[in-house]
Amino acid sequence: MQIAIMVYPGFTALDFIGPYESLRWLPDAEVRFVWHEPGPIAADSAVLLVGATHSFDETPSPDIILIPGGFSTLEHARDEKVLDWVRTAHQRSTWTASVCSGSVILAAAGLLEGKRATSHWAAVQLLRTFGAVPVDDERIVSADDKIVTCAGVSAGIDLGLWLVGRIAGKAKAKAIQLSLEYDPQPPFDSGHMSKASASSKALATTMMGKELMKPTTISATTGLLWDSALRAVRSRRARRRSATTATPRSPLK
Repeated sequence: MQIAIMVYPGFTALDFIGPYESLRWLPDAEVRFVWHEPGPIAADSAVLLVGATHSFDETPSPDIILIPGGFSTLEHARDEKVLDWVRTAHQRSTWTASVCSGSVILAAAGLLEGKRATSHWAAVQLLRTFGAVPVDDERIVSADDKIVTCAGVSAGIDLGLWLVGRIAGKAKAKAIQLSLEYDPQPPFDSGHMSKASASSKALATTMMGKELMKPTTISATTGLLWDSALRAVRSRRARRRSATTATPRSPLK
């Protein structure tokens, strides 16, 4: 079973490490970290480096696609090579999954139109721009029989176990959970917007805002929204032309 995890400059480490630690235990698992070309890729910390082991071209038909999130997601959601690979690989995959803002890339590739999907709380409403139905109160959202998205960062651990349960059975998933000693007992109950205090929300927004307000991120966000608006206008025009062509002319009297 070939598992392709996309790693791109600016990814958030736990987004892919969490599910990776479960998925690598699947029977006959072959894990690939994919990007344009093999080589070191820097996480959003700019300190941690992960090696892309294979290129997109070398990985045309993985069984599982996993796309993590990160502060640079919006930049890569405009990369046509990324989007083309996602669309093509999705046609052949058994599962296509995302963690955190990775769902924005799935949405930009046109895979979430009309489907329920989730993301990090800071990005979930952006999914609506691409015709998806944002879900902000579920940790894992299965859109159909092969697309699954999950909430921010740590939710990737849950997603990995969820996928193992679907693929190899609950017994295997439970054994992996035990091997990881994944028994969450956080010291604070502030892990969801519905639970966090106003001060926690403000501080988290400020912390993340420093990254989100970088010129490259602002430019990518603006461009992504512009691209989406253009697609919507062109789609409406195409529908109107189609309707006009399909309407028969009145016979001459």
